[in-house]
Amino acid sequence: MVESTGGHPADRISLTGLTARGFHGVFAEEKRDGQDFTTDVVVHLDAAPSAAGDDLARTVNYAQVAETVLRVVTGESLDLIETVADRIARALLAEQPVATAVEVTVHKPHAPIEADFADVAVTVFRSRT
Repeated sequence: MVESTGGHPADRISLTGLTARGFHGVFAEEKRDGQDFTTDVVVHLDAAPSAAGDDLARTVNYAQVAETVLRVVTGESLDLIETVADRIARALLAEQPVATAVEVTVHKPHAPIEADFADVAVTVFRSRT
């Protein structure tokens, strides 16, 4: 197994740009009207066993990763995107047994900011260790 500098396998599966409507934010209008959130996920794993056997059961199923992200983003209304990202990361570690770590970025491009901006995003990294 090849390891990255952080001690986790260097292999990664990425899912980027998954967009869903959620009702997260501290303001009443955000909770009432909702907005689109875009999520990027990087799952760290050792892909050698699945590659050697061409076996989906020995890797991360990215369709299931997408389902988890959608479930959290469209689920319970939360105040902070930090909490949204953390819940996604923890759910992925619980549901994907071959994942050694996950990095989750939640983008909130329509955040209620009185300025011209492109994006607001929070990234969390969670691992089994």
